Amino acid sequence: MDESAVRELLRDVQDPDLGDDIVSSNLVNDISVEGDTASISLALGAPYSPHESQIADRVREVLSEHDMEADLSARVEESVSTSEQVLPNVKNIIAVASGKGGVGKSTVAVNLAAGLSQMGARVGLFDADVYGPNVPRMVDADEVPTATEDETMIPPEQFGVKLMSMAFLVGEDDPVIWRGPMVHKVLTQLWEDVEWGHLDYMVVDLPPGTGDAQLTLLQSVPVTGAVIVTTPQEVAIDDARKGLRMFGKHDTPVLGIAENMSTFKCPDCGGEHDIFGRGGGAKFAEENDMPFLGSVPIDPSVRTGGDEGKPIVLDEDSDTGDAFRVLTENVANNVGIIKRRQQR
Repeated sequence: MDESAVRELLRDVQDPDLGDDIVSSNLVNDISVEGDTASISLALGAPYSPHESQIADRVREVLSEHDMEADLSARVEESVSTSEQVLPNVKNIIAVASGKGGVGKSTVAVNLAAGLSQMGARVGLFDADVYGPNVPRMVDADEVPTATEDETMIPPEQFGVKLMSMAFLVGEDDPVIWRGPMVHKVLTQLWEDVEWGHLDYMVVDLPPGTGDAQLTLLQSVPVTGAVIVTTPQEVAIDDARKGLRMFGKHDTPVLGIAENMSTFKCPDCGGEHDIFGRGGGAKFAEENDMPFLGSVPIDPSVRTGGDEGKPIVLDEDSDTGDAFRVLTENVANNVGIIKRRQQR
């Protein structure tokens, strides 16, 4: 079997999101055949996403039906060369944002990062909330970055996630009072002077609102997409709209809307209570033609996990952990959709 025959077989592999076969969608970079092994490079850019794993599995299945073995690799052609990029070894940068504080944005960012790592991905978590950095506490990170001879920093790791936060660099009780240019300078140094290594995903926990830190990120690094966190009530939705417009102005794709603090299930009576309303996040996503990533209920164990540094997404027996795992899979799948659309 030669290259053209293998390519023809791959027309039986459908993209579960975009509809066309992977050959017509320009997702096959290269094919080489040696004996009964076909080495195939696929334009898949969201490592460990369920839908891209499904595509790879289907490629193997189609070839095995014809007594061929698939040796797969992945490579996405970027519009900007890696030599011109900040963070060239980071495949995907995911910004987690909210229009207002108090909606659990950092909780979503921490569980997203830990969930991606649990799936097998190489992950970094950058706490860019310079005014209220609390990610280290939420992952129980007691180590601090170490310095190299070149005066770059090696980030500590927790749960397989590389961490960087302003909390490592200022006193625990010291307030951070900075103007815009100082915010820009420190954030730029934190991602340029850190030895992140090769990452599949970097999750960036942004401060709430639409201020200097957000603009610095969007103007400095190639953000793959943003997750906007809201709660169901209208006042939070109103602020989420501001975040949506901010990313739109900078041509940054929005991966979807995550609704936090939805239904509370009473552990005593078993009843469900919509403390902040119901369905606001899903409705907001539908009105703006955005993907809805899922709802996370109000659960005391989320607060406990945050205080004790144990992300609930890692709890296999928790329904709330399941909700975060679904959210994580949806984010990864939507990263894949963005990357695959770019290949067309």
